[in-house]
Amino acid sequence: MKEWRILERDLPESIFVRVYENRIDLLRAVIVGAAGTPYHDGLFFFDIAFPSDYPARPPLVYYHSFGLRLNPNLYENGRVCLSLINTWGGKKCERWNPNESTILQVLLSIQALVLNEKPYYNEPGYTMWPGRALRQRQSMVYNENAFYLSCQTMLILLRLPPRNFDGFVNWHFRVRSQAILSACQAYSSGKVTVGSYTSDGSGSSTVDEDVVSRLFKGLLGGLYPELVAAFSSTGASVEHFVEQPKLELEAASYKADGEPAKKKENKEKRGFSISKILGKLKKVFGMKNRVKHLCSSSST
Repeated sequence: MKEWRILERDLPESIFVRVYENRIDLLRAVIVGAAGTPYHDGLFFFDIAFPSDYPARPPLVYYHSFGLRLNPNLYENGRVCLSLINTWGGKKCERWNPNESTILQVLLSIQALVLNEKPYYNEPGYTMWPGRALRQRQSMVYNENAFYLSCQTMLILLRLPPRNFDGFVNWHFRVRSQAILSACQAYSSGKVTVGSYTSDGSGSSTVDEDVVSRLFKGLLGGLYPELVAAFSSTGASVEHFVEQPKLELEAASYKADGEPAKKKENKEKRGFSISKILGKLKKVFGMKNRVKHLCSSSST
């Protein structure tokens, strides 16, 4: 099939696919979140089905959301909104063209146009307005939520990896665990904007005052021990991430509308130290093979 030859030749290292010998109409792909976005180092799985009259009609794309909405274009029910597959409006040149469009273009579009650095602006009507402080702040908060949900997705994938990708999932997070945990620390410090952290510290957007919300700090602080434990179970060397400075749980009491609840007069500031879970983490501790960019299997 021509599509397979294109994928074998041009698929980037950040996208992996598996095809099935007995079902050439099906394909499963995983996209690695790109650096510079709130999706960095995450894994995002998509199932793709080719209709009987393909390429007259575009492929059907389903996103494994696990019930989480981490992007305006990716719905909890698995729907993917993208002009190229005719699930969203757009100019004629942006929609599926049977004579030119390919599945590779679909995967690259999802990676570049959907899982981008400012997904907030993917919402219809939320156009880029440079200098508009409110929109910019809302975009930053959206990035915080996207990163948090991406981390939740990591935990789900490690517990329930998609079929035929269990080895790859473990390998990926074993290799990228330190970068992910370092990013969590940087974001929890409040001095680095979500999505701008780089593992070597270069290019990070740092400021003198907090640029992340108290709610995000609290949520991420609660998730951090789970990430350390999950990465440890893959065989990753994360021991030095166990004993860390306190990550503040400032979001312990928030109203449903996101506004901070009124604090009691003499209530102490609450926090926790990651070192408290050292005993728990030591109980947990696997994986070696990286899957090829294109491989085959006999079942879905």
